Amino acid sequence: MTVTPDRPLADVRIVSLAVNLPGPLAASRLVSMGASVTKVEPPAGDALREVAPDWYQELTAGQEVVRLDLKNPSDRAELEQRLSSADVLLTSMRPSALDRLGLVESAQRHGLALVQIVGCGGDRIEEPGHDLTYQAVAGTVLPPTLPLVPVVDLLGAERAVSAVLAGLMRLNRGEAGPLLQVVLCDVAFDAGAAVRHGLTGPGKILGGALPSYGIYATADGHVAVGALEPHFASRLSAAVGGNREELSGKFATESSSYWEALGRSLDIPVVAVRDPRTVGAHRRTDL
Repeated sequence: MTVTPDRPLADVRIVSLAVNLPGPLAASRLVSMGASVTKVEPPAGDALREVAPDWYQELTAGQEVVRLDLKNPSDRAELEQRLSSADVLLTSMRPSALDRLGLVESAQRHGLALVQIVGCGGDRIEEPGHDLTYQAVAGTVLPPTLPLVPVVDLLGAERAVSAVLAGLMRLNRGEAGPLLQVVLCDVAFDAGAAVRHGLTGPGKILGGALPSYGIYATADGHVAVGALEPHFASRLSAAVGGNREELSGKFATESSSYWEALGRSLDIPVVAVRDPRTVGAHRRTDL
């Protein structure tokens, strides 16, 4: 297979044992870069298929999906055969589970880059967790509201992609069986930097302190206004209003689509707040 700029990983073979979100998100991204991915699921399959079947189909597109019981000797042997021709093993199990299955040794024996997605590091590496708990510890949750976006899972997936690329580089330098960990607690900590440094959160610069940066009710919904820079703020002031009272009153007089069109015509960041259930009708470039 020919490696091209839009398929830089066209000669890379990846076996993924990672289920739920960060791993499948990373695998999907790697496929888009040309990698060949085999997704190995447990006998019951990936729970994501049950709770979000359409997303599951998106994330597994272009992959070979097989179900193996790794406690069964014949299935374990089949996995071993697949690993023998792979370059990378991607996992999201606890390290103790990897050890019980002998997967660390397998990766080393076959000279694979092993990328482990784990919850926390150090003494907490065996603790269970999910995006919600990682965000809660990092201070990016405002109780009692649940996060609308699984930020840690998304960023963790991108770090897993970076780890795969780093692992491939180390293989190319002659290192045998490099091990790389993506620690989701660390991802959550970095994701919370804007909160820790006072940029976001209630009453902060990006949390409501500036009238030119916020969400306003319109005649039929809401608009998000991102006139943060002085030139945007001055245009917003001239066209709509300069303080929160003026902006609230004026935005309420017209539809969201009206204000979005006006923002485009005047080069001001103003967009309609969309229902997440309808966003799928738009192409990514429309958003």
